[in-house]
Amino acid sequence: MSDSDFPSDAIASISASVVPTKQHRGEEPPSMNFDYLKFSFKSLSRPASHENLAGLASSNAADVERRFHMPNEEGLLHLKNTSPVVSKKFHKVLIANRGEIAMRIMRTAHELGLKTVAIYAYEDRLSMHRYKADESYQIAPEGKHTPVGAYLAQDDIIDIALKRNCDAVHPGYGFLSENADFARKIEAAGLKWVGPRPETIDALGDKVKARAVANECDVPVVPGTDGPIDKLSDARAFCDSHGFPVIIKAAMGGGGRGMRVVRNADELDSAFDRARSEALSAFGDGTVFIERFLDRPKHIEVQLLGDGKDNVIHLYERDCSVQRRHQKVVEIAPAPTLDVALRDAILADAVKIARHVNYRNAGTAEFLVDERGHYFIEINPRIQVEHTVTEEVTGLDLISLQLHIAAGWSLPDLHISQERIQLRGFAIQCRVTTEDPSQGFQPDIGKIEVYRSPGGNGVRLDGGSGFTGSIITPHYDSLLVKLTCSGATFEKARRRTLASLVEFRISGVKTNMWFLQRLLSNDTFIKGDCWTTFIDDTPELFAVTKFRNRAAKLLTYLGDVVVNGCRIQGQVTAPLHDLHEPTIPPLLNAQGQVVDVTTKPPPGWRDILLSSGPAAFAQAVRQHKGVLIMDTTWRDAHQSLLATRLRTHDMERIAPTTAHALSNAFALEMWGGATFDVAMRFLHEDPWDRLDRLRRLVPNVPFQMLLRGANAVGYTSYPDNVVYEFCKQARDHGVDVFRVFDSLNYVENLKLGIDAVRQANGVIEATICYTGDVSNPSKHPKYTLEYYLDLVDELVALNIHILGIKDMAGLLKPRAARMLVGAIRARHPSLPIH
Repeated sequence: MSDSDFPSDAIASISASVVPTKQHRGEEPPSMNFDYLKFSFKSLSRPASHENLAGLASSNAADVERRFHMPNEEGLLHLKNTSPVVSKKFHKVLIANRGEIAMRIMRTAHELGLKTVAIYAYEDRLSMHRYKADESYQIAPEGKHTPVGAYLAQDDIIDIALKRNCDAVHPGYGFLSENADFARKIEAAGLKWVGPRPETIDALGDKVKARAVANECDVPVVPGTDGPIDKLSDARAFCDSHGFPVIIKAAMGGGGRGMRVVRNADELDSAFDRARSEALSAFGDGTVFIERFLDRPKHIEVQLLGDGKDNVIHLYERDCSVQRRHQKVVEIAPAPTLDVALRDAILADAVKIARHVNYRNAGTAEFLVDERGHYFIEINPRIQVEHTVTEEVTGLDLISLQLHIAAGWSLPDLHISQERIQLRGFAIQCRVTTEDPSQGFQPDIGKIEVYRSPGGNGVRLDGGSGFTGSIITPHYDSLLVKLTCSGATFEKARRRTLASLVEFRISGVKTNMWFLQRLLSNDTFIKGDCWTTFIDDTPELFAVTKFRNRAAKLLTYLGDVVVNGCRIQGQVTAPLHDLHEPTIPPLLNAQGQVVDVTTKPPPGWRDILLSSGPAAFAQAVRQHKGVLIMDTTWRDAHQSLLATRLRTHDMERIAPTTAHALSNAFALEMWGGATFDVAMRFLHEDPWDRLDRLRRLVPNVPFQMLLRGANAVGYTSYPDNVVYEFCKQARDHGVDVFRVFDSLNYVENLKLGIDAVRQANGVIEATICYTGDVSNPSKHPKYTLEYYLDLVDELVALNIHILGIKDMAGLLKPRAARMLVGAIRARHPSLPIH
């Protein structure tokens, strides 16, 4: 193409095939989307790179930039040059995470002028966070780690950070964010860890150690026995000191066994004996320990910030009581019903513990609260999912503060002190997930067909995989997007959150949005009185919701009427002016007369199969003096052209004509993995019913199917009995010829399919898959003529009826075909070759 043939409006189609600038070796480019265009055209937004468009006027280049909204390099350069945090020793951050939190960190890093590096697992290669970063790298080659294990591969992640000249690593939340060993390795490698010191993570990393730290600080914890007990007198002494209710737990087990809640002294003796007996039976140890049982407690957590230089502040509290099985669902800041004196005590205790360990960076102190007071649980030494509500009510960017502190800034350097932290109204965060609450919050997978999000004053969205076309996989957390709404009062924030949930439009996967709407409309939530088991204690939240989805239903109905006509009995739909009913051309016989295809079709090759059996059928084919054809319209043709979407109804209309026109055909290829799968999942048809209906209309021509050996029509190796039963059912429903193949020519895989077809009394067409070039053995030393002849010998030894040669990649050249077929024919003269 010459320069003059390169108009500006052609660049989009040309760049669609360009590999992204930062792409892992061996990685294929993703399907094109807006952000992919951003990377493909990044060079065009630099003035100097306009030279790449030789002969293209600068006005056209500017037009391209405006048309595709490419990054403004001047703006990016300004952010970097005016950033107070960027330095030679701190300018590039690797985010050791994925999804929503990775994108959240990138946005703040870019605002600070920092470069970002994303990492991703092979299974996560289409995730949005990969394309939001300045650079992105696959953690390891496909298959080295599990999808989750890749994000836990400490050495591989550190290796990327070092090779890409990163200065710091931000772990986000989850994965390695609370791994002290990983933090040590990061710092040992000369990188900055955006989080607490490794020794702090060790000191607060589990509940037992954190409880010990709390005791050192005289911060209350849930009262409990000092250790296991096995005497009733010790149990009575504890209850006399701390009161009821209490909970008795097996010292050596879990899962609810050996556990009893005791609400008064009358129940203690029998409950203690039953708990000990159950523990002894279940775990071989009858010792138990006792704790105060907190009845309907609230879960309150405090956002902490320290600089590791003896400066620690709190950013007030969050109410995280609305949770399910210890997983938070809705978070509120500040806690709407917390007593002021109790709040002050909780905040003071949180800061006391953080100061005790000279806490550095962001963290969260968690407490349980009941009518008697508050009890420390643990400190999470990382950023939290729900940090957004704290940001909305304080006006502070927690990720920015984390990065500044990691770069060496102190709180005084940032002009932040406790006195400067002021609350501004309330904020509520809802976690929108791809889960079905009516099925025990079972995660859903699939493709998002429609995604429209809310917006407006006081509405914030933090997402990672929420966009039209996104593929939700089973590998990772089901979080789709975090919705955070703020308002001057709790009620204003609640109504805004509920309105935003109503405004969402997401289809293609199930979500928990209907559940969240019901939750936010519940009287207990409106009062702010929820407790940690509120969801489990409130079954009306799960009442079946009727989804109207009127727009989608209307479009589906209109499409059905346009394509299939009206289905109301007695009503005839007027044909649309631009919709033409396909006309089946008349079939003429040798005398030029129109054949009546409604009559019984003439005899065909299937009649020989039914009367004489598979072996005689194969020999009749071999002895036939002429070429026989197999028609592929009902499988391969419409699979390649129409994604296998031809309906049984469409095939039935042409079937009578086919039975007459192709009565002397060897077979009709009409069934296989794709047709079976698409019929069920997309056309919502019964593939077995398709066989029955077409068989009745075409009784004379053999039906042929593809059988993937031990994989049948699937993509995994099935148990033997499944393959045998499948072939039997296929034969009973009308399949005659089974083309058995394995893409790797693995004979052991073929043997099972061959034997299953033989047991079903079908015609065995064992198939070799061709690759290489038998006419050029020096170029393809493995796939030689002898390789294929030996393979054929093995198949013939299995008493097959017909040999198939499957040239999937179109590599079988005429000269090679003559050599291969000629050699097979010479060695096996009576074998039919397809």
